[in-house]
Amino acid sequence: MPVFAANLSMMFNEWPFLDRFAAAADAGFTAVEYLFPYEFPPEAISERLVRNNLEQALFNLPPGDWAAGERGIAALPGRFDALKSDVGRALEYASATGVKRLHLMAGIADPHDEAAAACYRRSVTYTAGRLAEAGIDLVLEPINARNMPGYYLNDFGAAEQLITELELPNLKLQFDIYHRQVMHGDVAMALRRLMPVTGHIQIASIPSRHEPDGEELNFTYLFDEIDRLAYDGFVGCEYIPRAGTLDGLKWFEPFRRS
Repeated sequence: MPVFAANLSMMFNEWPFLDRFAAAADAGFTAVEYLFPYEFPPEAISERLVRNNLEQALFNLPPGDWAAGERGIAALPGRFDALKSDVGRALEYASATGVKRLHLMAGIADPHDEAAAACYRRSVTYTAGRLAEAGIDLVLEPINARNMPGYYLNDFGAAEQLITELELPNLKLQFDIYHRQVMHGDVAMALRRLMPVTGHIQIASIPSRHEPDGEELNFTYLFDEIDRLAYDGFVGCEYIPRAGTLDGLKWFEPFRRS
């Protein structure tokens, strides 16, 4: 049975951020993820995890200046020193939360630009090395151009190629089913082929990015397939509730913690 992690950046927005941990636990989740924890002290997040008996599944390394439109800096030439500082900051939160995988955002850059490609490769190699020292996996997520125009890593094949070429044991794919369907389709066959390099999975309906309960994909089949493939990681619920978060959790009933 998949272990689902509530995404607290998208779900449970009816509560202030630090109160979302209790709300997720009360709804039956055993794990949580979110985009960024950096507005809050690491000790405050750790306390919420412990108090509510939750595991931290994933969060992102700092993305640069999000308000100014940056979506990561790993592929941005001239930002390597900032990236090194960001890795140190993320490791502080990783130590406090016990998370075992972090996502590195690439940034807005041309994937055909040689300087961006060299910078991204260097950033990934450095970050994976630092995280390996702490026993943490680094995951890379291809993101579709409809939701994030101009994003550097916008192709599953490119992510697979880089992971294969670098041969770093803690470098994995973040397989977001929503992004995969928008970009390439063929989700079930891709799960089968890419499972050996997959370190995290995320879900949302397509095309609306709501609860995983219909539209283009048969999620009952996909959840069974994830089990059949013996995936033992988390499945992040990175979706936008259609209405209230709790009203949209009927799909989750078979999986909730009692």
